[in-house]
Amino acid sequence: MDEAILRFGREKRNGRRVVFTNGCFDVLHPGHIRTLEQARSLGDILIVGINSDASVGSLKPGRPLIPENERGEILAALASVDAVVIFDELTPREIVTALLPDVLVKGGDWADNKIIGREEVEAAGGRVVSIPVVPGYSTTEILRKIREGAPSAEAAAESATPAPPSPTKS
Repeated sequence: MDEAILRFGREKRNGRRVVFTNGCFDVLHPGHIRTLEQARSLGDILIVGINSDASVGSLKPGRPLIPENERGEILAALASVDAVVIFDELTPREIVTALLPDVLVKGGDWADNKIIGREEVEAAGGRVVSIPVVPGYSTTEILRKIREGAPSAEAAAESATPAPPSPTKS
């Protein structure tokens, strides 16, 4: 976090707009990618805060599946992401307060009054943007399918093909 503040703190921005978003990002899916791309389009720099393994475990029992450093590495490899910060707290309030991004982004599944850091960002002249959730993508749903043994693509294709008619006796 200290490095992010040194690189992207308000006095270091030189007119560049910093966008911040956060989440667990345990199983990265197209909904995450699209949301991150939209967030990045709102500014010049996108910083992503990810919950540490300990905070994910407190919020979502039995998770994370992917360790924090690996989740951070995956996110940092995305073209839309400029920096990744790992935080141990249950919320990103400390990072948001220290960084004071120009734009704070959350998915549309968060009620406006539940977005952590809203007050701090708006008080500093920034804005909060809610990006609609991409329908059809959910880490929880992906994990449910894995646990239940979702059918393979071949099995799904076979089940979609109508069975030949049964022979009839005359």
